[in-house]
Amino acid sequence: MDNADLGAIWLTLKLASVVTLLLLLIGTPIAWWLARTRSRLKGVIGAVVALPLVLPPTVLGFYLLIALGPNGPGGRLTEALGLGLLPFTFPGLVIASVFYSLPFMVQPVQNAFEAIGERPLEVAATLRASPWDTFWSVAVPLARPGFISGAILGFAHTVGEFGVVLMIGGNIPDKTRVVSVQIYDHVEALEYAQAHWLAGGMVVFTFLVLLTLYTLNPRAARVAP
Repeated sequence: MDNADLGAIWLTLKLASVVTLLLLLIGTPIAWWLARTRSRLKGVIGAVVALPLVLPPTVLGFYLLIALGPNGPGGRLTEALGLGLLPFTFPGLVIASVFYSLPFMVQPVQNAFEAIGERPLEVAATLRASPWDTFWSVAVPLARPGFISGAILGFAHTVGEFGVVLMIGGNIPDKTRVVSVQIYDHVEALEYAQAHWLAGGMVVFTFLVLLTLYTLNPRAARVAP
């Protein structure tokens, strides 16, 4: 492996770590709302969250590129805030990856919240626990398998992204070139030996992730999407 390969690996791990943290912060309230609400909008919101599961990554990347570009609402907002344009930057990669990996966090956590049932929450209410205390002291600990599953799957899914990151981030060394894009570059240059090293590493990484999920925490695996 050369410096370009190592740089791509470091950038990919950095991206996946940041995205996983954001997914926990953003996905948890969405999952809780979907698990508890009786609103007619539940189906609509659930469908929007699940779109990346079936939508081609290039389609999502294209519309994010438009939205965050100079003529899009996101681009106008970031320029007004003095942040500049986000496409072809690391923050742009983060935003795109959060959108693309969101269902891999939300669905396991939502399933875990739904599996709790009403009884533990009702008991907490009879003990005069506030909704905030009930959420953190009862719901979150009982939903731990879902959080573990969502975090592992969200991290692994972000590591393996290609279409979305290529559309929104391009191929800038040490800035937006992640492992999947680096493999593509090696293949285009007919550098199959280098591509084998990175691709084989991805296969081993994915296997270890799934082995961890299904062997060490089988309950978490059952609430995976």
